[in-house]
Amino acid sequence: MFELTAPQNELKLRARAFAERELAARAAEIDESQEYPWDIVEKLTRAGFVGMTIPETYGGQGLGYLEAVLVIEEMAKKCGVTARIVVETNMGAIGAINAYGSKAQKKLACDLVLAGDKPAICMTEPDAGSALTQLTTRAERKGDSYVLNGAKHWITGGGVSKLHLIFARVFEEGEDQGIAAFIAIRDEDEGLIIGEREPTMGLRGIPETRIEFRDLVLGQDRLLLPPEGIRRGFAGLMNAYNGQRTGAATVALGIAQGAYELALHYTGQRRQFGRPICEFQGLQWMLADMSIGLSAARALLHNAAMNAGNGFPDIREA
Repeated sequence: MFELTAPQNELKLRARAFAERELAARAAEIDESQEYPWDIVEKLTRAGFVGMTIPETYGGQGLGYLEAVLVIEEMAKKCGVTARIVVETNMGAIGAINAYGSKAQKKLACDLVLAGDKPAICMTEPDAGSALTQLTTRAERKGDSYVLNGAKHWITGGGVSKLHLIFARVFEEGEDQGIAAFIAIRDEDEGLIIGEREPTMGLRGIPETRIEFRDLVLGQDRLLLPPEGIRRGFAGLMNAYNGQRTGAATVALGIAQGAYELALHYTGQRRQFGRPICEFQGLQWMLADMSIGLSAARALLHNAAMNAGNGFPDIREA
């Protein structure tokens, strides 16, 4: 087992204080209203929890995935929606762009995120799910531009995100060149159409929507291209999703940790037969099993975040 550094502990405690002060009383309202919490996003941005992993060159703090994971768990203990926003503004699309983008692409993306935008990764399709090798969204090359047509669904942040990272199958002169990613900006790039909202059981403060691309024209400067090129660079682009998986798992861990802490508090307050129920051995076993599971999950997540080789967690661990 490793120990957190003093700055990491300080960051974790600062995130915990923020969550207790700003989120504990708002979480239920955010979920019930199903409204995106713009006021919370503004506070997250001012507090420095947005874009933590963005390099200092582009205005961020240059922190690692472990620091992001520490913050995400503390947020999730009080509000899963807010934790998911922290995930999306530190991992996933912004991680891929900072790893493989041009200077202009990095500046475009980082400026948006640091201003409070939550990027959207457009992968999942109605007939392919998240199996990218089966996706059907097409990007037809026309001169120096690409024309995108297709549909995605279950896109987190549809209608609130400006920055979109779209995965599409590239065709040149009718020949399939492989899968690539494109950067598109909502309300600036004509042909990016936000569809209906999908119903969800939880985390309802962030919309999950269908998105369609109808002759969406994007220039060569919007193609996110790893050095290996389109066909061989696909594996590198997929690394972006490993960070997303690590973040999503941390949200689940934080929610579970928050539930455990509530249960622990309740067993200390509830009395039966003249004593708190936490003194009954049967309940102690249950609480112990919960704690063991949480500790194991946390160790796996921290290990994945610490071993991020080229900026992304290893696929086996993520």
